[in-house]
Amino acid sequence: MGKRKQLKDSDVVMGGADPSAEGDESDEEMDIVNVDFEWFDPQPAVDFHGLKNLLRQLFDADAQDFDISALADLILSQPLLGSTVKVDGNESDPYAFLTVLNLQEHKDKPVIQQLTSYIQHKASSVPSLAPLATLLSQTPVPPVGLVLTERLINMPSEVVPPMYSMLQEEIAWAIEEKEPYNFSHYLIVSKGYEEVESKLDMEDARPNKKKKKSGDKVEQFYFHPEDEVLQRHAQCYGSYEYTHERDEGHSDSKRAFQELGIKTTGSLLLIDASKFEDAVKDVTGYLKPPV
Repeated sequence: MGKRKQLKDSDVVMGGADPSAEGDESDEEMDIVNVDFEWFDPQPAVDFHGLKNLLRQLFDADAQDFDISALADLILSQPLLGSTVKVDGNESDPYAFLTVLNLQEHKDKPVIQQLTSYIQHKASSVPSLAPLATLLSQTPVPPVGLVLTERLINMPSEVVPPMYSMLQEEIAWAIEEKEPYNFSHYLIVSKGYEEVESKLDMEDARPNKKKKKSGDKVEQFYFHPEDEVLQRHAQCYGSYEYTHERDEGHSDSKRAFQELGIKTTGSLLLIDASKFEDAVKDVTGYLKPPV
């Protein structure tokens, strides 16, 4: 259950321009930090709190609807499946994780019942996710692999392909050992956002601001760039509104480098198991580190 891979000397831009620089130089001079990212198996003794924090981030406003502690425990109960990414050794908190849970195998666990009911309800409200709603309404629930993955917001996306590749290998090994990981589908829970009119601009009533018309189609964006690739292989995908609304100022709190505010949404992607390998290959090609 030790470290399996290590990506050395990954250059991460931290965004620290020299304040004494002038003109274009200040835009180009950035602090570069060399970081050794390490991939570990989930560690029950040390990863519980770190996983809980990442799970809360993944489910955003609706995290309060689930027993996040029970979900973290379930993930840690299968330590040879899935991985975490750390920078300060095995005893440190994970900065990213990826795992898969069998919805059929764990159907009697309360937290999986909560999640399955929640996802089915959300899918039922989105026309593009109708196939997912139908799938989860079956009795018993088919052997769907629920993929959960999240990372700190400043983590480079290049850490993702190794996690998916290792997951595939581990699933293959588990199937050889007759363990219940022969899935019919993979269901990826993720999150995205849409741009909304800034409350600050509405208060200022600036006439020169370009505003969205009420009839304009809202464009959806992903926090995880790999989701754009995965959706190409999906049987169905779509975004949904969270049950719990954030306060009015929340969208503007995420307004860092643009005029519009940000409204987070949930995202679901359903991929047939026969297409998952090609999907992972495409993700690897899309997110490969620059030469």
